[in-house]
Amino acid sequence: MDKKSYIDHEILKLLQSWGSIILPSTIFVIGLLILLDYLVTPQHFASFLVLRIVSIGLFLLLFFLNRRYLNKNLQLGITVAATIIVSFMVELMILATGGHKSSYYAGMTLTFVFIIGLLPISLSVTFSLAAIIYSIYLFPILIFDSVTDIKIFFNNNFFLGSIFIIGFIWRYINQKLLTNKLVLEYDLSEEKEQLKSYSTNLEHLVQERTKDLSISEKWHRAIFDHATDGIIVLDRNGTIINVNQKACDIHGFDRDALTGVSIELLDATGDRENYVQRMQKILDGESLIFETEHYKKDGSKVVLEVSSNAIKIEDETYIQSFYRDITEKKRIQEQLMHSTKMESIGVLAGGIAHNFNNILTAILGYAELLLEFSTLDDVSKQRVKNIESSARKAGVMVSKLLSFARRESHEVLPLNLHEVINDSLKLFEGVLNKKIGLKVNFAEQTPTIDGDPNQIEQIMMNLLVNARDAMPDGGLITITSRLIDVGGDRLNIPSYVEPGRYIMLSVSDTGTGISKEVINRIFDPFFTTKEKGKGTGLGLATVYGIVKDHKGYISVQSDVGKGTTFEIYFPISGRPGQKVVKPRVTMIEGNENILIVDDDNDVLNLVSDLLETHGYHVMPVNNSLNAIDVFKTNLAKIKLVITDIVMPLMEGNDLIKILKNIKPEIRILVISGYSDAAIREDGSIDAFLKKPFERMELLTTVRRILDTGRERLPLY
Repeated sequence: MDKKSYIDHEILKLLQSWGSIILPSTIFVIGLLILLDYLVTPQHFASFLVLRIVSIGLFLLLFFLNRRYLNKNLQLGITVAATIIVSFMVELMILATGGHKSSYYAGMTLTFVFIIGLLPISLSVTFSLAAIIYSIYLFPILIFDSVTDIKIFFNNNFFLGSIFIIGFIWRYINQKLLTNKLVLEYDLSEEKEQLKSYSTNLEHLVQERTKDLSISEKWHRAIFDHATDGIIVLDRNGTIINVNQKACDIHGFDRDALTGVSIELLDATGDRENYVQRMQKILDGESLIFETEHYKKDGSKVVLEVSSNAIKIEDETYIQSFYRDITEKKRIQEQLMHSTKMESIGVLAGGIAHNFNNILTAILGYAELLLEFSTLDDVSKQRVKNIESSARKAGVMVSKLLSFARRESHEVLPLNLHEVINDSLKLFEGVLNKKIGLKVNFAEQTPTIDGDPNQIEQIMMNLLVNARDAMPDGGLITITSRLIDVGGDRLNIPSYVEPGRYIMLSVSDTGTGISKEVINRIFDPFFTTKEKGKGTGLGLATVYGIVKDHKGYISVQSDVGKGTTFEIYFPISGRPGQKVVKPRVTMIEGNENILIVDDDNDVLNLVSDLLETHGYHVMPVNNSLNAIDVFKTNLAKIKLVITDIVMPLMEGNDLIKILKNIKPEIRILVISGYSDAAIREDGSIDAFLKKPFERMELLTTVRRILDTGRERLPLY
């Protein structure tokens, strides 16, 4: 409330409070006056008694109202009523005891004192009440009394006037003092409220700031402690001041163990000069991002990507560094680089092998022709046989290269991996010596995979031979298998293995192991750590190619002096196993017209020579475009087309489509150094021969196609 309202309210409360004192005091005084009446004027005692009892009753009613209600108008009404009651009571006594000469006019004086002097009322109300009291005294005397003693009458009025003036002045002074007091109280109260408000606001502000500070501290502490990267704070000397939980987890130490330790003690690079240079650059204000290695508690090393910068706190310079464990990332990068390298080498090896197969096809074919149709002495025949033997050895090597490059033909069927491995172990018993033990631990379930049993046997042969050679003094080879569901939780499974169900075949030895310097090269063609003459370097390259060709994955872990473990992941097919029955081989000559298409003239001439010597009529063409013209010209005569796939101007696949469009019933035999790049099981071809092929293979295949139609062999 405003100041005026406050003063009015406080005066009203004070008026009620004084009323609570004056009203009962008046009742008490009236009671004493009853005794006075009895002593002074016994003749009027009875009438005065009634008058005083009525007055006491009215005052009791006013007292009750004053105590019960706090209202400005009511309080003023009570004050006016009390003034009138007392004044009339005294005036009636005055008139009864001599009028203007009565000594009871002193009651009017007491009324002046009580009403005007003591009650906290305004000057206007004081004046009005004084006028009421004086009027009640004066006018009845003038009306009902005859003034005979002017002196006494004047004296009494003068005295009452003097009391009125004095009381009015008294009231003015008291009212002024009271108003000043209430103003001061109001101002003090306002200042107190303002101070209280300021105090409350300050308290709230302090609480909010404290809360904000607490939240900020908790927020930054949560960010610091729960960051996905390790955070380490160093002083300018490299001493660890603070670390978060992730940094502790990365290094394997508790926080207390790391705090106060020099960061240099964790550095596994041993390059102090580089460390000092980095520290100086950071302290000079340069932000650095670099890779390093740190020791863990167990002595192993962890590869870290570090982001560091200098921070200033209280005029002190600190170094804040974020540490990210990239050990797995580096390993994956190496795997991807290795995979990319192997793919590149595979493409190169496949291209070389294809061209080399054309050369070997000509060498072997002409060697066979020399042996069968030439008149040679025994020495010359032996020399031709030596040429043929060397060419066949070269063919085996090319076949391994094609296996590595995933361009070797193979027969895929659902098979039980455990049965194939057991059969392989029986065949390869002679590979192992008596000093080497063999332990097999297969998974209870035996799901099928899609694979070529001959190539699976080749994988086992290469791995067993390598394990044997790694244990010259004996040891143990352990072959295990287990089913794996590769999903989000990959555990120790290589990251490049795609999600799905696999059977993991593990071949472990306790041999010499493979050093870190060469482990990333063991699948490279022609790379070997064996002595000269004891290995071609194609064994593991062949394994790698076969596994990839089976849509599988291979990984290796090795510790020098402890042994090596190869893990191969084959996708599970779940199809029932089946066997392939190969057709019976026959050899029959013929006289049909055959179109031969190959861009390699040596192969073209060889095939032409082989077929012509067995009665066939051949039309050799060294490019696809000319072959189309020849085919159209001799459409009715040609019964079979023999074509290569990889050729300039037009690929063999496209040539086959065109020829089939011209003459849908034409028989097609494909010869190629590749297998999977060119052959499709789409009904376009009748048979396929992979270069280099033998004379008998070509002749029997040609005869079978011409006599029986399509050769129903699965082509992959």
